[in-house]
Amino acid sequence: MTLGPEPSDALAVEAGAEGLTVGAAASVVGVTVRTLHHWDAIGLVCPSGRTLSGYRLYAPADVARIHRVLIYRELGFPLEAIGAVLDDPSNDATKSLQQQRDQLVDRIARLQGMVGSVDRLIEARNAGILLSDEEQVAIFGADWQPSSVIEARERWGDTAQWAQYAERSAGRTVEDWQELAENTAALHEALATAKRAGVTPGSPEANALAERHRASISAYFDCTHSMQVCIGRTYVADPGYATYYDAIEPGLNSWLSSAIDANARSRGIDPDTATWT
Repeated sequence: MTLGPEPSDALAVEAGAEGLTVGAAASVVGVTVRTLHHWDAIGLVCPSGRTLSGYRLYAPADVARIHRVLIYRELGFPLEAIGAVLDDPSNDATKSLQQQRDQLVDRIARLQGMVGSVDRLIEARNAGILLSDEEQVAIFGADWQPSSVIEARERWGDTAQWAQYAERSAGRTVEDWQELAENTAALHEALATAKRAGVTPGSPEANALAERHRASISAYFDCTHSMQVCIGRTYVADPGYATYYDAIEPGLNSWLSSAIDANARSRGIDPDTATWT
């Protein structure tokens, strides 16, 4: 039998009645009246008291049962299983409550860990890199400008690539960043050596270096050959990149852009029409 409409608490709780109306019980335990109606209908939690006028009331033991149902539901138990557990005469209530508490503590710890991870990701999306300015300079070199990360966020912060970059950044340690910096330095040395040796863009050696360059970009976000071509264009068009690569090897920016184009062409991408896809 389901609960009928409830009058106001002042009218329902008459002199001598002990318990809570459905509305009051729902407010105390933090569920809806509809939920309590449903639990009563399926026999999971039935109000055991009555007012003098016949309105059903939740006794303290009923409210305690509601709290236990909520705990099991929070732990993922289906309602049918909760009823079976609560009604099992062999169930040790104290032991069961302790087990429930232990499970909730474990779940809280997992959720706190997840909150920490989400906080770190939020920080990474805002900051771009979770290193202090001093750590950045120590890892990337004295010429590194920490402000460049903020500028990058302002320019690309709404893109899918920035989201990938931030997600990967959030999980990196100082040691991870140091390894990335060392790999980049090794790549630049290999590119400079190839350029000085007269390696021709489009040759197997140059194509291998172009792939190695694309892999270095993909450490931060997924980089297609078409996207790599667009990046290569900026190496030529942006004076800042020209200065950067000239410091490694004069003319390296143009050589690298040509090597990227030739490698893309060998894979069916027309560099002249390549887009950021």
